[in-house]
Amino acid sequence: MPPVFALADCNNFYVSCERVFNPKLEGRPVVVLSNNDGCVVSRSNEAKALGIKMGAPVFELSGMVKRHRVKVFSSNYALYGDMSQRVMETLSGFAEDTEIYSIDEAFLDLSGFGNENLTYYGHRICSAVKQWTGIPVSIGIAETKTLAKIANKTAKKSPETKGVLDLTVSSRKESILAGTKVSDIWGIGSSYSGFLEKIGIKNALHLRDADSLLTNRIKRKMGVCGTRIIQELKGVPCYSIETCPQPKKGITVSRTFRHPIESLSELKEALATFVSMGAEKLRKGNAATCSISVFLHTSRFKKEDFYFRIKTIDLPVATIDTGELIRYAGEALEEIYRKGCMYKRAGVMFGDLLPDIRIQMGLFDDRNRKRSEKLMKTLDAVNLKMGSGTLAYAATGLAGAKSWHTVFEKRSPFYTTDWNQIPEVL
Repeated sequence: MPPVFALADCNNFYVSCERVFNPKLEGRPVVVLSNNDGCVVSRSNEAKALGIKMGAPVFELSGMVKRHRVKVFSSNYALYGDMSQRVMETLSGFAEDTEIYSIDEAFLDLSGFGNENLTYYGHRICSAVKQWTGIPVSIGIAETKTLAKIANKTAKKSPETKGVLDLTVSSRKESILAGTKVSDIWGIGSSYSGFLEKIGIKNALHLRDADSLLTNRIKRKMGVCGTRIIQELKGVPCYSIETCPQPKKGITVSRTFRHPIESLSELKEALATFVSMGAEKLRKGNAATCSISVFLHTSRFKKEDFYFRIKTIDLPVATIDTGELIRYAGEALEEIYRKGCMYKRAGVMFGDLLPDIRIQMGLFDDRNRKRSEKLMKTLDAVNLKMGSGTLAYAATGLAGAKSWHTVFEKRSPFYTTDWNQIPEVL
């Protein structure tokens, strides 16, 4: 059986999640904002039609928002993450192998479906996801992942496809490739797209049909990545479904502060909170970190006073312990902190991750690692059962509003993850 890939992509995912629990938003322009309600990160089709751009600062849209009654939401990551999991679980029932590519995308292996009408099957998948989760999806089907990406994008934009396009049988394949800019091809970034356009390759069809001379130039510039993209456009699969995600090489938790911070004590509270969040991710992924980096900087818009520093500490023993990591983060912060600066962003990075079962003990390590492991398991279990932040380290600060907290002034309820915020039917 020749390989066949399908890419299922949720339409305007964040906006669609908001609409599931608020049907009055259907047909109305809706946008979702980034952290601190800064910029647009998701738009409904109606908002796109108004000319609202991705990444547009919300303060520049105030007139348009009032004029066209645009509904504005803060990001609700707890809701979006839970809805994503429901969509992925639904998709997994339609293929033997599924690869979760991002929060709103998944590749499905449809190779074993033989003579089945894959367009019809794609519509079945869309209907099931919509019925079971409320989220609309579009599906692109092709011989390779790269072509499936192109098919999906076309399915989203072409009303006649009704959300599903099978490139393996489409008579429009050549014209679709010709209408796909090189910058829109999966795996080609801005620098490579600029190079390709300079040598006369403007679209996916040009790239697929490049002669040997151009192909050699592309290989010299883009390496094996460029060669694989060309092969994928020709229908030769170079990438398979990855059912086992690659282990993370690092974890970063950082935030931009709504208001600049000067106080060292407030920065320590913020970093302790970021460390707690990152350490929880570490343990969830059964990993330990061998190093911790702390960074902070002032506003990039004030170039004459811009200050950026980063400090990395190599740990004597790889760890998963939140308290230990908070202590190291505090030491690193004190080294790079400069009094009088107004800091706009700070964060922590855990590097050189390894499986927690491979932690090598240190000869001079006096920490009770067994006790630490039990404490972390208890901490995670309580927070999982009672809600995130139920148990926290004192270094993260007392409960209540903090000046460094991320602002979500227009956030919808946690409909699916908090018993106290479940919608009531009266």
